[in-house]
Amino acid sequence: MASTAQLITEVDFVGVPTHDLEAAMEFYGDTLGLRRSAYKPERNYAEFETGNVTLSVFNPTEYGIPHSANPNAIALRVEDMERARAALEERGVQFNGETLDTGVCHMAFFADPDGNALMLHHRYAPRE
Repeated sequence: MASTAQLITEVDFVGVPTHDLEAAMEFYGDTLGLRRSAYKPERNYAEFETGNVTLSVFNPTEYGIPHSANPNAIALRVEDMERARAALEERGVQFNGETLDTGVCHMAFFADPDGNALMLHHRYAPRE
């Protein structure tokens, strides 16, 4: 296999579609507790910081793009799964089933108000 220099160094942001920017801002900011780093209502988007990847929440229909909820969960890293899940449940988040233990990590699945898949994720075993 030929050696190719790495062109891509990081992921800057992940797009998260919404029909209702104000409701999404409340969910990502107040419910999840993420820091909002940008808010441009005239451009129909806001950004929230997770620590390593920005979630860019936007209304795709305002850009001529059909709205389609993301069915592939964005894994949101937490240090204490039980505490994080309990805190979000107190804030009204409904999880899809029990916390899953894969043998290397815990995952708890839920969705935002637009149906975009999310999960709390905690890796407890070292990477091999």
